[in-house]
Amino acid sequence: MSENAILPVKVSLSEGDFYTLWAPMWKEHGAEWQAFLGDEEHVLLFRSPAELLAHLDETPKHDLSSHPKWKSFAASGDDRVVPDERSHYDLIGVPALLAERPSHVNVSSVARALRLARSLGEVTAATDATVFFASHSVVGNVERGVDHFAAESGLSEWSAIGRAVLTNWRKVIASLDEQVKIAEVDEAAAAAAGERIDAAVAAAEAERLAAAEKRKAETEKADPYDASAWAGAGIDPVRIAIQGKTVYTLRTYLDRHPVFLGKFGEIFTFSSGKTLLRWMVENDDHDLAKVATWEGLVLSANGGELEMEVHKDNSYSFTGLVKDIGAGPNAVDTDQMAAAYELMADAADWAGDDSLNSYFLANPRMQDYISYMLGSPGTSGYVPSEPFSDHAKGWQELEEILTKRFSR
Repeated sequence: MSENAILPVKVSLSEGDFYTLWAPMWKEHGAEWQAFLGDEEHVLLFRSPAELLAHLDETPKHDLSSHPKWKSFAASGDDRVVPDERSHYDLIGVPALLAERPSHVNVSSVARALRLARSLGEVTAATDATVFFASHSVVGNVERGVDHFAAESGLSEWSAIGRAVLTNWRKVIASLDEQVKIAEVDEAAAAAAGERIDAAVAAAEAERLAAAEKRKAETEKADPYDASAWAGAGIDPVRIAIQGKTVYTLRTYLDRHPVFLGKFGEIFTFSSGKTLLRWMVENDDHDLAKVATWEGLVLSANGGELEMEVHKDNSYSFTGLVKDIGAGPNAVDTDQMAAAYELMADAADWAGDDSLNSYFLANPRMQDYISYMLGSPGTSGYVPSEPFSDHAKGWQELEEILTKRFSR
């Protein structure tokens, strides 16, 4: 329960269920205060939230109008007078709850009811109520929660609270009944207020459902990989299908520059993800070992908690590209080619050698071809022409430059 709150509450007393506003303990100018909606002589009760709202519309001055949060409360929606399920305080039902076992529901319900009864007694100076709480400190133990009554002496203490309530509760309720007044509200005003409440409740429910749908859509759209240990470490598994085989390695980016699992330009590759994970645990002589998050991944792998997860953006397939290039530009999947070329360029960048640049200097038309296929500027109007087998042969040579970097 937050400090400075004003709460709509449903209270069960001798005459039935009623609605009012409760301001639990708050601090102001160094003093502690608590209050209910009242008219200086009584706490006012209403037969429905609609009657409560109608009264607030017609009565600007009351015991809560000086509360530090009143303006904020009054400016909120018309459904501000509707209590939630946990704001039902069944004072009449307290003895029956104490006659049952101390379950979570029973303990929390009794605690909430006693809390409001104590506050109502103190605010209205209801003698029998204030005397009861002052004389039976044991009832305050319900605030400790259900776990308190799970201890060895818990049931006996629960019974002691029950006996204290059973003996005194009738007088407590009678003293509270004397301090409250059922307010009379114009029926037409209450009916109009009820329509406004219904509209506000419907709007709030629609907003809740819309927010839930948005959260659901965002959850469905979220990439599961983002929650993986790899994503957390910023080091990604890479799968490469090339020249009839599939290999696995790892890559990260430091200052936008690629760093592969490897050393001296050799990319360490593995025939399966499991083999790579086992190798990680026993080897640290490679470039990724210098990355701050590497050790955390190794610890996870050593504990059997790390699984090989390859994001689709880190899965590269060279399969069929040589054949498709030989068939002509329209046969080539340019997305597949762009991803494959990205991997080749990353490998050359990490290795720090001139093999790729040297190849293009020796074969300028191959660079023009790739630029044309990938939509890069600077192709000088170049358009591929037959025989396309020359381009296929050039691409195969680029693949071989890459695979020569793979460990054997």
